[in-house]
Amino acid sequence: MSEQPVAETMADRSAGEGEAPHIPVLLPEVLQALGPLEGKLVVDGTFGAGGYSRALLDAGARVIGFDRDPNAIAAAADLIEASGGRLQLVQAPFSDMENGLAELGVKSVDGIVLDIGVSSMQLDRAERGFAFRFDGPLDMRMDQDGETAADIVNNWSEAELAELFFAYGEERRSRAIARLIVEVREEWPITTTRGLATLIEKLMPVRKRGPGPVIHPATRVFQALRIAVNDELGELASALFAAERLLHPGGRLAVVTFHSLEDRIVKRFFAHAAQTSRGSRHQPDMPVAPARFDVLTRRPVVPGDEEMAANPRARSAKLRAAQRTEANPSLDSEAGPDGLARLGVPLLKLRGQQSSKTRRARRARH
Repeated sequence: MSEQPVAETMADRSAGEGEAPHIPVLLPEVLQALGPLEGKLVVDGTFGAGGYSRALLDAGARVIGFDRDPNAIAAAADLIEASGGRLQLVQAPFSDMENGLAELGVKSVDGIVLDIGVSSMQLDRAERGFAFRFDGPLDMRMDQDGETAADIVNNWSEAELAELFFAYGEERRSRAIARLIVEVREEWPITTTRGLATLIEKLMPVRKRGPGPVIHPATRVFQALRIAVNDELGELASALFAAERLLHPGGRLAVVTFHSLEDRIVKRFFAHAAQTSRGSRHQPDMPVAPARFDVLTRRPVVPGDEEMAANPRARSAKLRAAQRTEANPSLDSEAGPDGLARLGVPLLKLRGQQSSKTRRARRARH
């Protein structure tokens, strides 16, 4: 899961039609954050191409991996066989890992690692529709089920699209882009990745600004669409709350994020969970609630120059980690509206937007 979701560069776009090798981001730092792994049970919540899981297995851990993409599960057959029974995979999003572990008879774990975003396996395949450097269907569904990015682009109102691009893509010209999309789709549907990217290029031509890489103007719109299609921020919040309940005392959680929205959610979650809650002046006799996590990374860990040179998609990655204390999980450790707002998840009134809990209920019905 090594995409740089906020900044797909022109170099990325011209990389050719072949698949880039999957390179786990901040791998040594993640392993260090999780602590000694020999004999430990660790959840790889974002299995992808198995980069983290391989390293965890090599370090002596038992691993239960989760991935919502059926292609990722199918591609892991050789690794499962080679693991000698130390690797199990579950096809489900990491937000649902509590239920997945319960079905395996697992109540608690020693460690959880989450590498947020889209995997190289998805990014580098044109037919999945995640990136505009290939021409493919405007899809972006990680689990290959439900509403596509094309459905959003062609059916949501101008106001809904503008709100989406601004909140989830942090795109300053969200209104102008939404207006242009609505004008064009009246003539013909927008159904391909390059079709949408080319449309945005006409409004915002590619320009070189500063010494860094050239960022394609469609990058933030693609990020916003992908987040909406997969409910990525709601899924992340649900996974963090689930991790709090699953980790036994001393268990560690390591999270790698790739853009500011994700990092803000993780940062606020750790900050809130690391606080000691005291009674207010209105309820001075309330018992003190101890901190539920000890934060291990006071500042996010970022890749060094050598890693960024070897793997440009790592350039915006940030690692945060924390360790569970003896305290009981928070009674409100559920990703409802209050919990999402506290973590900084944008609460948008968008047609078709679903919470993680709603998505899980829909999957259960089918």
